[in-house]
Formats: sequence, C-alpha cells, structure tokens
Amino acid sequence: MYISYDYYRVFYYVAKYKNISQAAKILLNNQPNVTRTIKSLENALGCKLFVRSNHGVSLTYEGERLFKHVQIAFDHLESGEEEIALNKTLQRGAVSIGATEIALHCLLLPVLQQFKKLYPNVKINITNQSTPQATNAVKNGLLDFALVTTPTVKSSNINEKIIKEIKEIAVCSGAYKELLHNTVTLEQLSTYPIISLGTETMTYTRFSTFFNEKGYQFNPSIEASTTDQILLMLKADLGISFIPEEMIMQIDEIHQIDLLEEIPPRHICLIKRKDHTLSIAAKKMEEMIFKNV
Repeated sequence: MYISYDYYRVFYYVAKYKNISQAAKILLNNQPNVTRTIKSLENALGCKLFVRSNHGVSLTYEGERLFKHVQIAFDHLESGEEEIALNKTLQRGAVSIGATEIALHCLLLPVLQQFKKLYPNVKINITNQSTPQATNAVKNGLLDFALVTTPTVKSSNINEKIIKEIKEIAVCSGAYKELLHNTVTLEQLSTYPIISLGTETMTYTRFSTFFNEKGYQFNPSIEASTTDQILLMLKADLGISFIPEEMIMQIDEIHQIDLLEEIPPRHICLIKRKDHTLSIAAKKMEEMIFKNV
C-alpha cells in the first residue's frame, strides 16, 4: 500500500494538537484542505481515525494505534533534522582521516590544532597508515580522505591532489662527525649503516630506486616500523638515515649531512574517492588543509 507522506504529516499534527484549525495553522494550510486530507487517509486505510466534538477532535482506537507508529517516525525525522542542523554549524559531526607519518608531522598536526579550537565537539578519527594502506582504506570507504606521501598508489576511482613539497635530507648523530664537515657522496654514505622504514613501505621503494639509479645498492642495516623509531635510533648512534627536513629542525642531537647528490623532492597528496560525498565536517577539514599550505 502506498500512502503519501503528506497524508501522514497532516494526520500527525491533527492528532498531536487534537484540533484541525490549529494543525492547519502549523502546516500553513487551511482547514478545508486539512479535513479533505484526513478523509483521503481514512478512505485509503479503510477506517475512521478521528471523532469530532465541540472541543476539537479525538482519536479512535484505530487512530491511536496509528498515531503511536507515526509519532515514532516523526520523532526520528525531527531528530535527524536537528542533527543535520547541528552538523551544519559543526556543533557535532565526525571526520575520519588516514595519514602517513610524514603527512601528519609536516602538514596535518597544525591543522588539527586549529580545527579543534574552532570545532571542539567534532569527533576526529586519525589512523596512522602507510600510503598503500591508506589508499586501500579510502577505496573501501573506510576513510573520508587520506594524506599520503609520494610515490602514491594509482587507482581509477581515486582523486589525487598534490598539496605540499617535502625536502628529505641525509642525517646522522654527532657520533659520525666525519660526515659533518665536508660534502659527502652517496657512494661514501652507502658504506655506513643505514636505518630505513621497512620493505613494504613506499619510502623504502623510493630510496631503493634512488640508490639504484645512481649505481649503488640500498641495503639498510636496520628496518624500522615508524619514522619516530628511526629518530630514536639516530639519537642512539645506530646509523644514518633520510628524514624530512621539517622533522629534524628542532632536534639538536641530529645533524644534516651535506650530500653531493640531490635527493628528488617528495610530495604530500590528498586522496579521496571520486564517488564519495564528504560530510560537512570533512569538507571543512579539507578546506583548512588547503588553506594551510
């Protein structure tokens, strides 16, 4: 059975206020139209829903049974409307973001700080993922969007936009002082213990390609799970590594090596599904990310 939503809307307000004239005012309608709509609903359902009296109208047994269901439906609709209204003003809402470590440290953290000051009631879910993991999560609809570092994983249903260029540099602790006073070649550097992210990461692939193109083998002596682990190992004098310049600027124990060969620039990209409409909170977060660079 198909019955117009408008019929139930009129029924709801007449039953709620038990007065056709008052319901008509709320509905911005007139009394005859409201009366005709109620008659049409009664005919469609095959039962009488209201009894008229000098004080207005009262529900029949069938009307009371119907009103219990219609009231629940309208309560849900009103709650939904209120929630959307709150989301529009960002008094509520949620955003889910994937981010590589480099993207988190070199771009996202100050944006998150600003966003939470402006919209403290919006829930933010951040997952720390590699570029392939984040891309897969976006493809499967598990994230609103992700901030990843190049080289990216191409996909036909993913939009990708470059946001920021990142400069990576060769670094070591003061224990390798012989590397800190002169320009060093990649050949010389390859004789030292190298600390790198694991073979499953795009960072490993990137530097393996870089070394191979220069005619040297990229053979790390230590593979770490995170960049933060690499920083701790550098401080512990366990080797040399390649880190975004922004991540070591405030660390006194780690020093830049003047490398002869230029490391190709890297980029942070924002990726999202082509067929996915962002929530209001996610759109605002995306807008702030682009404004921050």
